[in-house]
Amino acid sequence: MTGQRIATRAAAFAAVAVLAVTGGAVAQADDDIESLPAEQIADRSRDALLDVGSLRLRAQGDLGKGRSPMTVDLSLDRGGNCAGGVDLGEGKGKVEIIKHGDSVWVKPDADFWENQVPVGGSAFESVLAGRYLKGSASDPRLRPVVDACDLDTFQKLVSDNADSNAGTFTKGKVTTVDGVRTVPVTRTLHGQELTAYVDTGGEHRPVRITVRGDGADAAVGFSAFDEPVPTATPSADDTVDVSAVLGRGPAQS
Repeated sequence: MTGQRIATRAAAFAAVAVLAVTGGAVAQADDDIESLPAEQIADRSRDALLDVGSLRLRAQGDLGKGRSPMTVDLSLDRGGNCAGGVDLGEGKGKVEIIKHGDSVWVKPDADFWENQVPVGGSAFESVLAGRYLKGSASDPRLRPVVDACDLDTFQKLVSDNADSNAGTFTKGKVTTVDGVRTVPVTRTLHGQELTAYVDTGGEHRPVRITVRGDGADAAVGFSAFDEPVPTATPSADDTVDVSAVLGRGPAQS
């Protein structure tokens, strides 16, 4: 099903913004983060983001290069649990996503079926009738959703792709973002300005990251650090097994 790639794209969307702004300099032990050079603040924020066990990620906008604007709102943890949704924007469809333990639920709306699954989408919509599609986390057809719901996957993208040598870093004036005192660090790279608003207190995690220029206009917000992912799951009456819609599919590993 085409829509199963949506969650992977959502995670990649957010990861690209994080990758673009974080550096690789060696951070000092100084707790006065406001006095540190821009590169070291960026490094502190990256390390802090890699250390969390769970978070809420909210991304909105367009990263350019032909990508359509979209909105992501996911709470996820290292145990592979997640809850939230993805809006593809411009009436292209929305998908609610829940993963808890070994089970996955997805609920696309009518616009999604029409635009993302043009062949057979209306039939799928009719079968589901507003209910969730439920499957096993081991079902290979749901693997993209499972991978995107794992905070470890997101953090690995950030860790593996940080480039310490590219771009120019600058530090801005302290400002408040979502009620949090932050110091902004901007990385200018390939015609884009990528700004991380880093919490000046606590663990110095990024509160927001923005990407501007060269066709991009996006923001990624982080909150609910180390808080449990919501555990509510749809009832049996509100679900349809994936095999009833897509068939039994390939053998599961």
